[in-house]
Amino acid sequence: MEDTPPRRLRTLWISDVHLGTRACRAEALLDFLRHHEADTLYLVGDLIDGWALRHGWFWPQAHNDVVQKLLRRARKGTRVVYVPGNHDEFARAYVGHAFGGVEVTPEAMHETADGRRLWVVHGDAFDPVVTKHRWLVPLAHGGLSLLRRLGVPSAWGVVRRLLGRPYRSLATYVRGKANGALAALGDFERLATTAARRRGADGVVCGHVHVPVMRAVDGILYLNDGDWVDSCSALAEHPDGRLELLFWPAERARRRHGRDVAAAAGRTG
Repeated sequence: MEDTPPRRLRTLWISDVHLGTRACRAEALLDFLRHHEADTLYLVGDLIDGWALRHGWFWPQAHNDVVQKLLRRARKGTRVVYVPGNHDEFARAYVGHAFGGVEVTPEAMHETADGRRLWVVHGDAFDPVVTKHRWLVPLAHGGLSLLRRLGVPSAWGVVRRLLGRPYRSLATYVRGKANGALAALGDFERLATTAARRRGADGVVCGHVHVPVMRAVDGILYLNDGDWVDSCSALAEHPDGRLELLFWPAERARRRHGRDVAAAAGRTG
């Protein structure tokens, strides 16, 4: 796998990396970036967790390596577009500027190779907890962090394997349930797709809720690229305009398996 050239994509969308927190899966993201290149890379908010850093400094080398890797991509010709979220809202003060070749913008409109218009925005504006009940956010965020520190997600994964179910961290499960409640209360997806329709877009790409998904809502594509805390996912556009959610390291393992099968077929052919 290590000697396989990086997969070349037309576009990548990554969000909710949360650099500056212990939950951030920086090493997994670095590995993903080593194996994927794109003409355009969108950073769809919450790249850096300014909320967490205000309460205590945590910045290991791997987090610095992620920033350097992104800046290096921009220097080498990748168009890097940074759409700040609510956890890195400090960067919204720099909208309209470019740093190291990275464009900072509140939103973006992307046209796919097959002509579809996708509105790119972090998504916190569609979250009533953030917009109307902001005091609840640190409580929920802290609760999920506590689950991870106690090692509960690992135990949950073991339980799911014993039951014959695929791995899914408890934090992801809790978020999914919380997001289900949020959808019932605020209809996050419908708000996002309605806003995209008003802008004349065929779909919306966002993050924020940490639940990767691709689906149509009333004829408008809802595309959530997930996060790099639990799901380790990204949204990709292939050269022909096809859209796909990538999960890492699951995709890494699948690609390695495919290469091993091809090598075995070559030996027996």
